[in-house]
Amino acid sequence: MKNKTFTIGEMYSGPGGLGLGAKLAKLKHLDTNYSYKHVWACDNHKDSCDTYEYNLVKDDQNCIVINKNIEEIDLSKLPSVDGFLYGFPCNDFSNVGESKGLEGKYGPLYSYGVRYINFKKPKFFLAENVSGISNSNSGNAFKTILNQLENSGNGYNLTTHLYKFDEYGIPQKRHRYIIVGIDRSLNLKFQIPKPTFKKTTAKQALDTPPIKINAFNNELTKQSSTVIERLKFIKPGENAWTAELPDHLKLNVKGAKLSMIYKRLNANEPSYTITGSGGGGTHVYHWKENRALTNRERARLQTFPDNFKFFGSKESVRRQIGMAVPVQGAKLILESILKTFAGIKYLSI
Repeated sequence: MKNKTFTIGEMYSGPGGLGLGAKLAKLKHLDTNYSYKHVWACDNHKDSCDTYEYNLVKDDQNCIVINKNIEEIDLSKLPSVDGFLYGFPCNDFSNVGESKGLEGKYGPLYSYGVRYINFKKPKFFLAENVSGISNSNSGNAFKTILNQLENSGNGYNLTTHLYKFDEYGIPQKRHRYIIVGIDRSLNLKFQIPKPTFKKTTAKQALDTPPIKINAFNNELTKQSSTVIERLKFIKPGENAWTAELPDHLKLNVKGAKLSMIYKRLNANEPSYTITGSGGGGTHVYHWKENRALTNRERARLQTFPDNFKFFGSKESVRRQIGMAVPVQGAKLILESILKTFAGIKYLSI
């Protein structure tokens, strides 16, 4: 058998949702094995880099993990790769918050990926961001980003799609834009994999098999007596606003009322979106037990395996999990990219 290995580099890597998806993505076709090999990754969050290095490159000393702000990295000196992955920061594109788009602190950070592509001209790239990006700056931010990506490097054939990951068997209603670009000179265009519409429920994800008590990152959150009492009145699928709460347990909040506040999971449906930050009431709550999920449980809903160890404080781990791309969703898309290069037809839309 011959081996066809695509080298990859990753910007804003986080803990490795995309990275692990790439590591798991493999393909055998005719007399050739297709796979990916990590060459470099970078992120400004130290704990995320420690997590990425431990889980993805500890056995591969040829891969470098760079813990720096992107502004401090000389992009022209990063190694060339076949495939470039980057989930550029979504803070200013999210539907939660001010949504400043390109005018915010984080919005312009996508441009560093464009610069890398211009320097190194990879065969393909995969970019990821939140669904709210299409609304930022009245839709102009997304148009600008797509135009710059399409015309970067040697020019790319773009395939842009809003993936609803729960339609692909991921146990979470997580909607994300994925942009796949393939160098025009290769005369290839990525096709969107057809959803399986296989539903994986929160209960299936968290209870099968049971999580070992001593599993990594499985510490319970200490709930106050008030939170425990409040949760007793919230039924599966309800939140602090839709449940019938006694007056002394109601929240005194003016303005926007986020639907995820003290929202219990519905055991028979995929989870709602796992987030990386937020105050009280945003930790995702068990459908039966009066408590927030552990980080290990959140990681399962993001389809990280139980042997994937996150580094840092409990809040840092929560951030890493919530910011990541679901591993199995990434694997599906990256395997489809391998099929595109191998000339294999697959069910698509």
